[in-house]
Amino acid sequence: MSNYYRRTGWLQVFSIELQLGSILNLKQKIALGLGAINLAGLWLFPPFDSFSFTDTKALIFAGFHFRFARAVNEVINGDVLFLEIVVLLVNVGVAWLLLRDVKNTTGIKERSNYQNAILLVMAANLTVIMLFPPFQLFYAVTSALLPNFQGFYFIFMAGPMLTIVTPILYLEVIFVLFNGSVLWLLFNRVKERELSPQEAMELMRKLSGKRQE
Repeated sequence: MSNYYRRTGWLQVFSIELQLGSILNLKQKIALGLGAINLAGLWLFPPFDSFSFTDTKALIFAGFHFRFARAVNEVINGDVLFLEIVVLLVNVGVAWLLLRDVKNTTGIKERSNYQNAILLVMAANLTVIMLFPPFQLFYAVTSALLPNFQGFYFIFMAGPMLTIVTPILYLEVIFVLFNGSVLWLLFNRVKERELSPQEAMELMRKLSGKRQE
């Protein structure tokens, strides 16, 4: 009985893989593969913050390092890493939607060009937001009465003694996702497929049959 259940379990997994393979086309599989590689890269090389030697309460952005080769005074910036993963998953989802095969023979829903443009702009904005996050001087976090906002810098070329302002970064990502979703829904149009003569005759027969009943 145990061998039987094992075989049926493997058959179910294999059938699910076949169904996924039939649903996804080659471009979608490539997009998912690249997304998985990028996700592994984000996990292996996360963003780090380092403790200042003058003030142990403040964290300075230390860049991206190998997860298992960090310094003693470095900690992973979980907020930035979380937002990076969210943006990556959103971009993979956008690529999956844009690269799928759209067929008009079903007559269900068809995305308009405006919706495709909105998805592309949303993905591009999210990428730019993560590449140019907001920074402030680290001593402004503890000593200054008002936040000493320095501006937006390229994340791989940020100057020393800077820290990422994660609340502003969260607001930027939420703002883009919310506006992109609203615009995508506003331009959500349904294109109905015209019935062929044979389908129109079949529909008339069904309607006449219901009337006679």
